[in-house]
Amino acid sequence: MKNILMVNYEYPPLGGGGGVFNRHLAETLARRYNVTVITSRFGDHPAHEVINGVRLLRVPVPLRSDPNAASLASMLGFFPSSLWAGCKLLARDHFDIVHSMFAVPSGPSGVLLARWYRKPHLLSILGGDIYDPSKKLSPHRTPLLGHTTAAIMRNSHAVVSLSRDIQRRAHAHYPVDAEIDVIHLGIPKPRFQPLCRGNFDFSDDDILMVTVGRLVRRKAVHELLEGVARLRNPRVKLIVIGDGPESGRLRQQAADCGIRRQVRFLGNVDDDTKFGLMERCDLFVSASRHEGFGLVFLEAMALGLPVVSYDEGGQSEFLLDGITGALVAGGRRARLFDEIRRLVESRELRQRIRRHNMAYAENFFIERCAQQYEEKYRHLVQTAARKAG
Repeated sequence: MKNILMVNYEYPPLGGGGGVFNRHLAETLARRYNVTVITSRFGDHPAHEVINGVRLLRVPVPLRSDPNAASLASMLGFFPSSLWAGCKLLARDHFDIVHSMFAVPSGPSGVLLARWYRKPHLLSILGGDIYDPSKKLSPHRTPLLGHTTAAIMRNSHAVVSLSRDIQRRAHAHYPVDAEIDVIHLGIPKPRFQPLCRGNFDFSDDDILMVTVGRLVRRKAVHELLEGVARLRNPRVKLIVIGDGPESGRLRQQAADCGIRRQVRFLGNVDDDTKFGLMERCDLFVSASRHEGFGLVFLEAMALGLPVVSYDEGGQSEFLLDGITGALVAGGRRARLFDEIRRLVESRELRQRIRRHNMAYAENFFIERCAQQYEEKYRHLVQTAARKAG
């Protein structure tokens, strides 16, 4: 096995955690294989580019105006664009396997390319393509998307879920009898240049909480702003890294609550800045309604931060209540605020958790995840070869 073709409608700088994971996996595999990714084109990004050993083929999609959130038109448009580009690519170049990230909208073109060119197809289901409680058009609630998602799973040679949570929801919501394996996501060890708090006008006496992610309804950042207001502690500052359609509403909320000076909206930043700043923080907080896995929780722990989060999603498989921070039953907002307060008020507790989390996070570095995917690829390729022979 030498050549891997991946299909993902979002790849950094587009999108969120699914694209970030795709980049981590692709760049790790590119040390040993030839990896090509078909993804969406946005803005002035070139149609063809090689980044860290990964060949990117970006295809045009209609009506995408926000790098943080795909429009319905752009997701629908990805199918014909990626299918056409993939046909031209596979007619010219040899690939051993096709790997689609997300059942929709990446899966339909991935399945057809694999079928037409007689390649094994691996599907990774990564969260929102299976279950998103904040969206009316989540596939589990939408018959047409649900039927498409189920068909993509049934027509893949193997399906891999990023967590047992999504594995369970896939079996619960879709008529699919096929086995779904679980391979937990991984992160590279964070590398960054150390930063000073003073670079961002924070003092050593400030208690810095940070949250990272797209500013969309599912992330429920408005609850974190409410938590800051309830603490009534001017030393507590909340850093919000990420951007999205909820940005304006959240900024207005901070002003209305009288905490505008305690909340810093940084928008999207590069990894060096993100990691350098997070490493200087005291606590990572999340009020997300659901996470398929939650890469950013791993990044926070690798940087030594205690994590406070709800338990809805894949993060409940590696966050440990009272050990990695606090894991709160979904929707129990008062308890979430109490746990944040407890960690804000105890430097000793934060330091104890910090030491644990930095060591614990090493179990989730990307090399282990990439090795599991390699084994899955080899098995599918060898099985296909035996059937062809």
